[in-house]
Amino acid sequence: MRLSGSDFIGPLPPLADLWRRAFVELVGAFALVFVGAGTIMSLGPQADAGTLEVALATGLTMGVMVCAVGHISGGHFNPAITFGFMLTRRMSLLLGGAYWVAQLAGGVLAALLLRWIYPAANRDAANLGAPSVHTIDIGAALVVEALITFFLVWVVFAMTTDARGTYTVVGGLAIGFVFVFGMLLAYPLTGGAFNPARAFGPELISNTWSDAWIYYVGPLAGGAIAALLYDEVYLRPAAPVPVGPRETGVEEPGPSIGP
Repeated sequence: MRLSGSDFIGPLPPLADLWRRAFVELVGAFALVFVGAGTIMSLGPQADAGTLEVALATGLTMGVMVCAVGHISGGHFNPAITFGFMLTRRMSLLLGGAYWVAQLAGGVLAALLLRWIYPAANRDAANLGAPSVHTIDIGAALVVEALITFFLVWVVFAMTTDARGTYTVVGGLAIGFVFVFGMLLAYPLTGGAFNPARAFGPELISNTWSDAWIYYVGPLAGGAIAALLYDEVYLRPAAPVPVGPRETGVEEPGPSIGP
């Protein structure tokens, strides 16, 4: 439902409900960073090391978490998805800000735990799983991050906001599969974040900020374009309502004529 007026700014939901939603977002972002970055450190930091394994680990984590708790918070776990919902007025700015804090905090907590679990050799070689540009220019890397996030947010909107969509509990797996095909393409090129929270936690804890801006600008831009485009083209009612003769399937309005 699209919000209007003061509802778009706030107020926040009741405190208990806010904590319930925010905690789910924190746990989901934590899981994505813990599994995604942890898999990278387990396999090795090379650009092509374990691409399939990293893709499956990240995609399955996203899909399972959305299926499990998407009914509580919407299952964003990603500031770029939340940004799309705020831009299209499907979430208040205050609630969206609370989601952002929870998502970024989840990423930081996961990175802290990974730093404690893995030995220094693994941590340092992979920069704690922080994404990095490997084989392409910065401009191309920015486009890759934006485009895969575009696909992700497009699917999220189709699954969760469109009443004509096929969203069920299993629908979360479709969202997870976007991560799988996105990582298969992007992991050897950019490290495949598509999520500012996925980048922020490892970058902060490992103090690795090389080309970091593309993992914020790219996903936020791609997500915004997808959200605004899907909302404008598919979620707004057509106007004016088309009319025509009966044989077209659309009855023309007007008083009925008796025999």
